[in-house]
This record gives sequence, C-alpha cells and structure tokens, in this order.
Amino acid sequence: MKQIITLILFAFSIAASAQIKGKITDQSGTTLPAVNVYIENTYNGTSSNEVGQYELNVKSSGKYTVVFQYLGYKTQKIVINADRLPYVLDVTLLEENIAIPEIVIDSKENPANAIIRSAIAARKQNSEMTAKFTADFYSRGIFRVKDMPKKILGQTMDEKGILDSTGTGIMYLSETVSHITYQKPDKLKEKIIASKISGNDNGFSYNTARNTDYDFYQNYIEFNINMVSPIASNAFGYYKFKMEGTFIDENNNTINKIKVTPKRDSDPVFEGYIYIVEDSWAIYAVDLDIKGYRMQEPILEVMNLTQNFSYNSNSKIWAKSLQTLDFSAGLFGIKFTGKFTHAFSNYEFKEEFEKKTFTKEIVSIDKEANKKDDNFWDAARPVPLTDEESKDYIKKDSIQTIRKSQIYLDSVDRKKNRFKPFDLIEGYTFRNSYKNWSVKYDGLIQVPAFNTVQGWNLNTGFSFIKRNPDENTYTNFGVRMNYGLAEDRLRAFGYFSTRLNNQTNSYFYAAAGNQIVQFNSAAISDVVNSVSTLFFKDNYMKLYDKTFGRISYQQEVVNGLTLFGNAEYSRRKSLFNNTDYVLIKNDKEYTSNNPLAPTANSLPIFETHRLAKASISARVNFGQEYISRPDGKMNIRNEKYPVLFATYEKAFAGSEKEYEYDAIHARMTYDVTLGNKGELGVNLKAGKFFNADNISFADYKHFNGNQTHIGQTERYLNVFNLLPYYSHSTNDAYIEFHAEHNFKGYIMNRIPLLNKLKSNLVIGYHAIAVPDVKPYSEFSVGLDNLGFGKFRMLRVDYVRSYQNGFQGDGVIFGLKFLNILE
Repeated sequence: MKQIITLILFAFSIAASAQIKGKITDQSGTTLPAVNVYIENTYNGTSSNEVGQYELNVKSSGKYTVVFQYLGYKTQKIVINADRLPYVLDVTLLEENIAIPEIVIDSKENPANAIIRSAIAARKQNSEMTAKFTADFYSRGIFRVKDMPKKILGQTMDEKGILDSTGTGIMYLSETVSHITYQKPDKLKEKIIASKISGNDNGFSYNTARNTDYDFYQNYIEFNINMVSPIASNAFGYYKFKMEGTFIDENNNTINKIKVTPKRDSDPVFEGYIYIVEDSWAIYAVDLDIKGYRMQEPILEVMNLTQNFSYNSNSKIWAKSLQTLDFSAGLFGIKFTGKFTHAFSNYEFKEEFEKKTFTKEIVSIDKEANKKDDNFWDAARPVPLTDEESKDYIKKDSIQTIRKSQIYLDSVDRKKNRFKPFDLIEGYTFRNSYKNWSVKYDGLIQVPAFNTVQGWNLNTGFSFIKRNPDENTYTNFGVRMNYGLAEDRLRAFGYFSTRLNNQTNSYFYAAAGNQIVQFNSAAISDVVNSVSTLFFKDNYMKLYDKTFGRISYQQEVVNGLTLFGNAEYSRRKSLFNNTDYVLIKNDKEYTSNNPLAPTANSLPIFETHRLAKASISARVNFGQEYISRPDGKMNIRNEKYPVLFATYEKAFAGSEKEYEYDAIHARMTYDVTLGNKGELGVNLKAGKFFNADNISFADYKHFNGNQTHIGQTERYLNVFNLLPYYSHSTNDAYIEFHAEHNFKGYIMNRIPLLNKLKSNLVIGYHAIAVPDVKPYSEFSVGLDNLGFGKFRMLRVDYVRSYQNGFQGDGVIFGLKFLNILE
C-alpha cells in the first residue's frame, strides 16, 4: 500500500513539474507583472506574477508556440521544442512602436470617435461570440496594510501578530481554483475545486468568479454603482476619446489605442485606455482607472482594472484571459493596497447548454477544497507565487499551527482572563478559546438612556456562548438587565438561542422575564429620544411593562421559502411618568405616557391583562440563488423579483375575552437598479384585523412616524418623516406604501457647482390609509451622500405632508452615524 501511495505521489510530482516557466523583463531588465502568456491558438494560458515570473502548465513535452502579450510592448511568439519539462524560457519584451496616424485637420470626425462608434455597433456581435462557455478559473487576492496602529478605540488591531513594528504587512492572501459554466448575461455555475487562505486552514476564500464579471460589452459595469462602459450605447454622453496610435499584433491585426477621458469628473466613469481591434472592432485590452469618489466609495482612492484578451485563429474568438484589479485606499492615516488576479483558461464555447445546466446553486465548494496540499497547488496554480506571498503562507500557517494548540490558547486566555477592578465598570469576558466558549459580563459603560417613565436607565447583562466552527453553529444563553433610577425598578429576562443547522439556517430562541417595551418597538431610538426629552422636553417614547415567556423557531423549508413560528404568553401593564427632569429648562410640560391621552398623566392606556399570542410567517425570495459551502448555505437575493412576507397572527387565552383577535399581514419589498439612473426601492404593506374591536393598544398595528426631524437609516423605506407616532394606529384594515428613488449622482453630476458636493438626489413618496381617517401622504426631495472628505454619512430632505389637503412641511436631517451608538 505504501508503495502505491509513493508511486501516486511521484506521478503527481511529475505532473506538477510539467511546466514552461521563466522570467519576463523589458530591455532594461525590469521585471514585467501581469504579462499574458499562452499557447498559440489555444486558451491554455497564464500570467506573470508581480516580479515577472510565470509558469505555463502543459500536458507533455513537445513543440509549442508560446505567445507573450503585454500592453505597451510588442507581442512575441516563441517556438520551442520542450524535450524535457520543466522547460525554462526567459523572455525580454520590446516596447511597442505605436504609430500615430495622420490626422486631417479639416476632418469632421475625430478618428477615435469613428473607431468607438464602430465598436459600439459591433458590440452585440462580439459579445455573443463569448455568450456561452465553460472555462477553468483561477483567482488570487492580496490585501496589504501600512501604518496600522496597534490599537484603535482600545481594540487591538493585530491580534495575530502578522504585521511588522511599523504596522505594515499582508493582512489577507487567498486563492481559488474552480471550473465555471457561464451564459450571458447572468447565468453561472461554478464548482470550486480548491480554496486557500493564508493562516486559515479551515476557511474558504470568497474569491469566486461571480464577483469578476466586468463585461465592457454591456452598457454598465457594476461596482458600488453602475459605471458607464466606454463603448456603451450612450458613451459619447460621458466620454471624450483621443486616438493615441496603432500597432500590429502577432496575428497581423491592427490594434487601435484609444485614450478615454471623462466629460464630467463626478460621473460614474472610467479613465485610461481601451484597445480596439480593427475591422472586427472587438476589445483587445482595457487599462482603466476608477476613482473612488466616482463609484461613491470615498475610502477608496483609485482602482486600476486591466483586461487582456487572447485570440484563437481556429475559433476566431477574442476571449478574456487575464484580469487584474489593483487598488489603494486610506482612512485615519492608514494605507491599504490590494490586488486581485483572475486568470481564465481552457475555454470551450457552446452553441447551447442542456436545459438543467443552470440551477439556483450558482457556486458550490468541494468539501475538501481547503485541504489541498502544496503539490496540488504547485500543479494547479497558473500564476506563480512571489517570494513575499510564499513567505506569507509559510509564516501564517506556522503561526496558525502554534496558535491553534491548546498550550498556546490556554496561555493567551490566562493573560486575557485576568480580572481587573475596572472590569466591574468596563465589562469582562472569560474565554476558553481551545474549546470555543466564553462567558461575558457587559459592564456598565454603555450610552445611558433617558425616558420619562424610568428617568436615567442603565443596561447590563451576562451571557455564555459556545461555538462549533466546523459546523458554523452556536449555542448562546444569558440574562439582560435594565434599571431605571426614577422608577427605582430592576427588570431582567433570560434568553436561550441556538443555530441548529448550517444548511437550512434553523434557529431556535426562547426567552422569559420582565422588560419595558415601546408600543411600537421601532418608533424612536434611545439616543434620539434622550436628546428630545432632555433638551426639548418632547416625550415621544411610550412604554408599557411586560412579563412574558416566548419561543421562536425559523427554518428555510425549500430554497427561497423560510417559515417563522412564534408563541408568547404575557402579562401587560400600563406605566406612567415618574420624572419631569430636563437639562434645559422651559415651561413646556411633558406629555403623558398614554399615546391616546397626552394630557392625562394618570389614565392607563389599558387595564392590566394576560394574553397568549401565536403567529406563523413566511418569507418568499423568488428566484433565490445560493452558494453551497461546507460550512453553510449562503443565500443571494435575485434582484429581478420582489420579496414577499405573509403572517397569520392569533391572540387567545386572554384574561379578558375582548383582547382576543385574529389578524393577517402581508408585505412586498422590491429594489431595482435602473441602468445608470439610480436605484428604486418599494415597500408595500397591507393587513386586516378580525374580531378586534376592543383589543389592547399594545396589539394594534402601529406605523413608523417621526416628530424629531432626525433620520437614522440609509433609506426611508419604512418610515413617515412627518407623521405623529401613534396618530394612525389601527385595529382594522390598513395599507401602507413607501417608494424612494436614489439617482446615484445621475442628476447632481450634471449641475455646475452642485456637482462638487458629490451628492445624490433622492425623491420619495409615502402613503397610508386606514378606515375612518383621511388618507395621509408625504412627498420628499433630498440630497444623500453628504459629508466631509471620506466621511459622507449625512442626508437632508425637504418633506411635504398631505391629509385632506396640505398638512405641513419640514426638513429632515439624516444622521446615519447615530446607528453606531445604538
């Protein structure tokens, strides 16, 4: 048996060394990275790494014509007779002699414009040539950091000790090898054969082919927003083009080098060069920069995207063989750089695929994908590692081996688990890292909250969590406590939660105890309410007391359909104001805690009662796609379709019969991207109560109003910005509608001076209808993505409300950073 294994390993090592390899430099001896290297008239190719080294895998010794293609340099074809493998072939590339064409001064047509028009006209034809194919795919990503401080806000930034003393080094390095089946525009099937992350032998790389489809034959290329292609149908509205010259490639094709310049600096556009093949008007290569502010990612400084296409004279097809993404970013003085290399090889172009080729499973990862040894990677890796990358694997894998050992983990825990007196205030965690469990005390240093029922109130808690990293599951239980100083009352509840399954996302949750809750849990946040009461004496948070026992369960039944079950038995009790404290004195009186009787401080909103409630809900993601990983299923919403929610709720076993009822609720959400004209979001809700004439106000349907003129969310698709909090609460039928369109710079980029703001115009419409009340609606127009430099977390909207005519107007100040404080 050992002899057989030895023979297999020997054979494998021979296969691994079946390479043509070498180093690529220019005439001055400078190494050239990202050179496209392939066997002539095949799609068997590779690329040179950052120091010019390449390895081209071949099946056997023999005669080969190797092609070396690099932008700005003459393409070389070298015929070799590789009588033994590996075969070393070092190459020096010569700079391309780009001929500048004669331009007739009186010409009415810019020659670059004529070429771009031809490329646009031939776009569909050239795109369809690569519309259906299978291929081998390789991806490598590296992420470096410079000047990283040891701590930020008290948190250690380099717990693994991978950076040098100046805070510089590789933070992330990973590779993926897969086989892909693809059909334009968006059908994908990817089988990941191997996945590797430096320093994490239990992880799976997120470098998949689904994130690399930057197709310039399409009108738009999706990054954070849709970027306009230089050969889009509307390209001349966004770009200026200049003819830089021409050269002849190895197949005697004339290649036109076109400089691409934005017409407006703030538009979602590229700049750089696109290379177009004469006559066929196919893309030969792209070398384009993306400024961070143009894709509305201010932390990103610039990203360079290059693509190289290889030509096969047998199939007459130009196919993308190499793609690189280089980027630089920065924040708080910390510099980040990164590079992703994507290599495509062994194309097979298809006329048609069988009907069941594509399913909702778009990516699957082999169970042993992260267990491949060095021999496999040496054979499968088309782009050789640099010395820096090889050393990073060795260093981090060695560190991981040490740091996964029980001796090391126990020693680290002993240091971290030391209790200090200040931990009574700050919080304390006791860990057993080897067995993946910890016990946590939350401490008392949290943002204190204020409301008129409790006055100042503090929160703390204790919890235990046990994780199973291999199965990506956990068990968590604990207790949460809240103490109100003015009320002089401590409330507490215990909870238990567990993730049971990593494929169906099954969760179980149970809780019991006493807590103080809002009638509408989403009405107003603690931070905003505290400011409203303490500075303006506006008492918007309305609370009641609940002693309860609750269980919940959720599970994805089939792909795209998730069911939720919930049951609760509770005792509810009205509460009253216990303080009139305010920081800034004024003559205004606090309203009562009764949302239906703001001046009746002693009138309860309901009598103390008990009630059982049960509900079953369904969420349907139509067309949902997913990624199958050994550690779980990752669902991906299909943006072509809306998401539907439906709930049936029943209240029973009440201490008073009148509190019992039935209700149904439905909801639809939909988001659609409209080319480069922004994103439209829609949220439609409707529902009906039955036998609910005298139910508790706690069980009404409440709507998310806003009386503070402060917004906290990214989008206002679930809130009315001028609606009083409980003015339309109902125990009958209702319909609620929200729509918001963010133009993502499409309008603002065209307005002189205002385009300097780099902001987004947002328009919105909101409406609500309930029985016996005139319909209410709001119209809004605002600017999003406001801020300073790289911090753009502000938004301003002007809102007008209508109810049986004009109701009022106001300005909403969006402070999205407030969510951090919650």
